[in-house]
Amino acid sequence: MRESYLKRWLRDTLGIFNLELRNILHDGGVMIIFIAAGFFYPILYNFVYKNGILEDTPIAVVDNADCSDSRRMIREMDATREIDIAYECVSMEEAKELFRLRKVNGIIYFPSDFGDVLTAKQTAKFSIYADMSSFLYYKNLLMGSNFVMLHEVNQIKIERFAFDGLTDAEADRAVNTVLYEDINPYNRAFSYSIFLISAILMLIIQQVMFYGMSMSVGTMREENRSFASLPDSLKGHGVGRVVLGRGAVYWLIFMIIGIYVTIIVPAMFGFPQRGNFWDIMVLLSLFVTVCVFFCMAWSSLVTRRESAFILFLFMSPVCVFLTGFSWPTSAFPSFWKWFSYLFPSTFGCQAFINLNTAGANLEIVAPLLRALCIQGVVYYVLACAAIYIENFALKRKDSIDSAIRSVEDRIIERL
Repeated sequence: MRESYLKRWLRDTLGIFNLELRNILHDGGVMIIFIAAGFFYPILYNFVYKNGILEDTPIAVVDNADCSDSRRMIREMDATREIDIAYECVSMEEAKELFRLRKVNGIIYFPSDFGDVLTAKQTAKFSIYADMSSFLYYKNLLMGSNFVMLHEVNQIKIERFAFDGLTDAEADRAVNTVLYEDINPYNRAFSYSIFLISAILMLIIQQVMFYGMSMSVGTMREENRSFASLPDSLKGHGVGRVVLGRGAVYWLIFMIIGIYVTIIVPAMFGFPQRGNFWDIMVLLSLFVTVCVFFCMAWSSLVTRRESAFILFLFMSPVCVFLTGFSWPTSAFPSFWKWFSYLFPSTFGCQAFINLNTAGANLEIVAPLLRALCIQGVVYYVLACAAIYIENFALKRKDSIDSAIRSVEDRIIERL
């Protein structure tokens, strides 16, 4: 009885699945990448940024103005959550020495003409110098000084209006014509870890998958094997079975890693989880699928085992910022906006932040999901093309080698 096409298709796909799974399990390097990077890297990253909120950053102040305005601003800065005025220095040299000894993480400098310039109703300036060894030092110094500066600007305007004859109420209405309230519902404490980790978690899935798959492909090529070799039973056909059979292995592995990364890790570290569980599962399933085809297509270009680390380690910071977590994508130059569309992480990270951090639903992130679907179709076609081209080249190479051997045998016989 002739075997049905569907049964043969499933049998071939399962055979390719088993072959790829054995290759992964017998490759120690790939297993280390999947286990160590997939399970421990998210924890390590969260421990590094566990203290996402830094309070009372020690700052040195050099107040050469020594006027009521500068002293008031210093008191107000010291009262903020972000800044602690640890030292008041008489010169910049003294402040620099404290900075060199790591006793302070920033310097605030008031020039000697600060009060005189304000009295003359001109624009006064003060300077801040931040320790850039940590972004949190810079953030705290900038935020604390900006809050005080904006408050002082309004107070100075009110004083000037009052000096011109307006009552306090009239001066206040003139300055605060439009009242506003600053509300940050998704990260009220301005935690750097919440700000960053939400984007990093999804990127880890793409990054680790590419590392592991590229190492496997590079190993095969170094051993004169090929990921594109079709089983003899397929008689040169069945590229789709190879793509889906190999891809199913990585899909299952990274669905487990993905659930761990997107559900368990945020719960372990107390990150906001406002999204619906099944909405996140839909996103995760689609994102992992697209990542499988993405990695399969691009890993076909890898010729050596270590090439993946050189290439993608360089691209990882670029991929992080292309997600738009720190800079709005609408402000991207055209080149970088189009370049970001190459990576599933661009849409996956944005969708995950909206779902998990902001509490959105699938309807709101539908444009991002559609973009992922388009990416999936494109990369599936490219993955099939890569396997077909390499398999065709291998067959031609075998034919040429056979012809050469045949000619050599004839020459030997005649001799």
